[in-house]
This record gives sequence, C-alpha cells and structure tokens, in this order.
Amino acid sequence: MPNTTIHVSYGVPRAGVPSAASFRQWTDAALAGAKRRKATELSIRLVDSAEGRQLNRDYRGKDYATNVLSFPAELPPGMPMPLIGDLAICAPVVTREAAEQGKPARHHWAHMTIHGVLHLLGYDHIEDAEADVMEALETRILARLGIADPYG
Repeated sequence: MPNTTIHVSYGVPRAGVPSAASFRQWTDAALAGAKRRKATELSIRLVDSAEGRQLNRDYRGKDYATNVLSFPAELPPGMPMPLIGDLAICAPVVTREAAEQGKPARHHWAHMTIHGVLHLLGYDHIEDAEADVMEALETRILARLGIADPYG
C-alpha cells in the first residue's frame, strides 16, 4: 500500500466516534479496493448537525445535514500532488442511520468513509450504471473488512 496521509479534525466530541486509526484503516481499504497505488492525502472532518447542514446547503443547495460530503481536490492541470480532497462526515447522522438500519455503528462509519473516499477518486452514483459499479465496489471492500453488504 502506498503512503497515505490522513488529517482528521473534530467538530464534535471524540467520545462515540471512531479513532483516527480506524479512519486510516477504512481509507486504506478503499484505496486498495479502487487499486490506487500512488501516495494519497486527504482530510476528514467530523461535523455536528449544524455544520453538516450548513455545508450541504452551501455546496449542494440542500438544507439538511447528510451523512458524508466529499470535496474532491481541484488542482491545476499537471500538478502532481497526492491530495485527493476532503470529507465531511456528520456524526449524528451516521449514528442515527446506523440505529435506524439496525447495523453496528462502526460498520456504518466504515461504509460512509469508504463511500466518501470513492467519491474523491471519481466514483459516483447519479446514474444507475455508475451506482451499480460504486455499490459493488463498496460491498467488496467492506466484505474484506468483515462487514456485511450495506445494500442487502
């Protein structure tokens, strides 16, 4: 696995959220699953509902907090940097969704991290065919971590 640098910042109390080591494990799994072999850098910000809502409103025009937002790096052409972008993961939304879906919170955190990293790498789910590819990749990556299919 290539050198991966992850910056985790907390806009929520650290109690009840995964450790930086967990985010690194899940990010590395996503990068390996997507066959990214070069050095990679990204930031993960854990946000509360107010910050998540503001980010979603400001950048997507949707006035509610969502589970994960991805902000791919916009680098000048030909700029060889390892930065792929930033993730904002809304802790209360991820925790609530895990409970609603009857799955371990840790598994949902892993899924949302992997989902966000794949977005930073260019995967999307707007079109059905793209969604099928992305969801299948997420499922394979999660299975390697011992986590059940989140779409099943």
